[in-house]
Order: sequence, then structure tokens, then C-alpha cells
Amino acid sequence: MKPTGITSDTLDHYEHPRGVAELFGHIEAERVLLDAFYSGRLAHAWLLSGPKGVGKATLAYRFARFLLAQPVGIKDSVLFGNELSDVKSKSLFVERDHPVFRRIAAGSHADLMSVERRFDDKKGKFKNEIIIDDIRTIVNFFSLSAAEGGWRVVIIDCADEMNSNAANALLKALEEPPPRAILLLIAHNYRSLLPTIRSRCRKLSLSSLNEEIMVKLLLEYHPEMLPSDAISLAHLSEGSIGRALDLEVEGGLELYNDLFNLLETLPSLNVEKLHILAGKLGRIGGNNAFYTFCDLFMGWLSRLIIRIAKGDEEANNNETILQVRLSSNTTLASWLEVWDKVSVLFARTDTINMDRRQIIISVFLLLEKTVQK
Repeated sequence: MKPTGITSDTLDHYEHPRGVAELFGHIEAERVLLDAFYSGRLAHAWLLSGPKGVGKATLAYRFARFLLAQPVGIKDSVLFGNELSDVKSKSLFVERDHPVFRRIAAGSHADLMSVERRFDDKKGKFKNEIIIDDIRTIVNFFSLSAAEGGWRVVIIDCADEMNSNAANALLKALEEPPPRAILLLIAHNYRSLLPTIRSRCRKLSLSSLNEEIMVKLLLEYHPEMLPSDAISLAHLSEGSIGRALDLEVEGGLELYNDLFNLLETLPSLNVEKLHILAGKLGRIGGNNAFYTFCDLFMGWLSRLIIRIAKGDEEANNNETILQVRLSSNTTLASWLEVWDKVSVLFARTDTINMDRRQIIISVFLLLEKTVQK
């Protein structure tokens, strides 16, 4: 069994959510969908929101399988309270050997359409956004009769990647939904969607996974992984199993150790360590390592800022001990200023083709200056 919540950028390493049978940590969200189905008041559009990589797409495909696996007419029978009322499922689970599961996993079910960023073969990566032509296919899809006489389901993964033209085109599908048609919109940041889109959807929020579930999933997928490494990945990914698996592939633990070892030398940076790290991250072709490091750095900085804002002085691990030491004589305002400046530096890396080695050096010199004030 493979874990849930894999992001589109890791499909070369992990199974697509359309082929994942299990869902962990979202029992209540699943119950909401089940109750809505059996109530007879199933909204035609759902907005599944929450942090990236927590299982939103897995839940969407799980619900799609459930709907498409229903025998034609069974929902009406349940609603009218006849002898079929005892067939209500307790979960959305569909067996892997079910024909609907197999067809969806293969991407060949005629009554399911998935809309995602397209892969650009020329550039060797996914496009940056979902475009209007992708969304227009939804209207055409809904204009057809269901091939198997039941539901028609569209999954948009993810909706906050639509450009403005695509978002406006989606409104047509939302305003004129045909019977037995369901739109499942996945969004990491639902507030970025048009208010008119949000108002036409029923919102279902998924929260971050707890550490126990994260560690369990990581060890199930990687039985050879040390429990301590699984705990560290769970901590660094902050409840996102998709992010934890990304970090495992990208060497995130090693990069975090490099980051932490250098941070520990503050308030007087070890210049030799700084230049070794900057050289490592500035190498040509080292895009993944650099961006993973930036993400880890911003994660560490955000945890530090949250800790200061809450006034938390408890230190029970190496990271929190370091945070207490570095924040003892530095104000929250100073760290927020660091956040702003570092965010700008990282964002400018590609736009103005800045030297990555120099960026890393500048970021740590900024930290040094901040803690020495």
C-alpha cells in the first residue's frame, strides 16, 4: 500500500492519487461526503481545501470511485426508503479489484474527467497553470449523457492553479450543472479563488495529519527507514505526507542537517561552513537541492516566528533549544523583517538570475546581523 496525498511533482516516484485505495486521518471529511450522498441533498460542487499534500486529491478520487461504483438507481431507492436502505456504506472505500477502481486507476473511466496542469514535453516539466482550454472541456463533458447511466464526475487538481480566464470559464459549469454531475475542486489556498466560485461550492476543509499518522505512513512506504528519520520528516513537513515524501526523495534530511549545523554557529557564523554550504547549493544543475533548502529554511524561520509570537519558552528538542537561544535578545519585529527580506531574495533567484551561492551567503549574514543586535 502506498501513502496518500502525493503531489503532482512526485508522480515519477509515487502512485497517482487515482490509484490509492486508502485514506488516513480524514474520517470526519469522509463522513460528511457520505452523509451528503445519502441525504439526497448532495451539492453539485465541492471545494476540498487544506494544506498541500495532506490527501485532498486522494479523498476526491475516493469519492469519485464511490459514486461511479453505485449501481444505477440505488441512490433513488435509498432516498425513498425501500428495501435497499440497508445497503448504506460506512465508508467511501472501493476494493482495488472492482472494475471502477481499475478503470479510474488507469485513467480510462468514461464518466470521470480530471483536469490538472499539463505536462510540457518540450520543457520537461508541468505547466505553471491550468488554462481556459482545459476548463472548456468540462462544459463539453457535462453536455454528454453518462456513459454508464450513473454519475459524471470532474476533479480539478488544483483549482487555485487556474489562470483568470480559466476561472471565469469554470463559472459556466458551476452555474448550469446537469443532474447527477459532481465537480470536485481541490485547492491548497481556497482564498485565491474567485468569490463567485467559492460561493457556488460546498467547502470541506482537510487539516494537517498528526505526527503519529505521518510516521506510520512513512514507515509503511519505507520499511527500511529509521523511526528517528520518519519522525524528523514528519516534523519538517508539518503534517503533509506529500511534502514528507518529497523531502525523502530530495535528500531533505541531509539538507536540514546542513542548515541546522550552520545555524548552531550563530551568533558568530562559521565562515568555512557557510562557504561550503553555499558552494554545494550553488552548483550548476542543483535546482532541486537549492529549492528544497529554501523551503526548509523558510519552514524553520516560520516555526521560530510562531514560537516567539506565542511566547513559548519550552525547549524539548535540539531545534527548540536553538530557537530559544537565538530569540532571547531579538524582537519579533526583527524576525518578521528577516522573513520579508529572505522571501524577496529567494523569489528573485530566477527572475533576475541571481547567483545562488551569493544568495545563501547573504541570507546567513542577515541572520548573523539580526542576532548580534
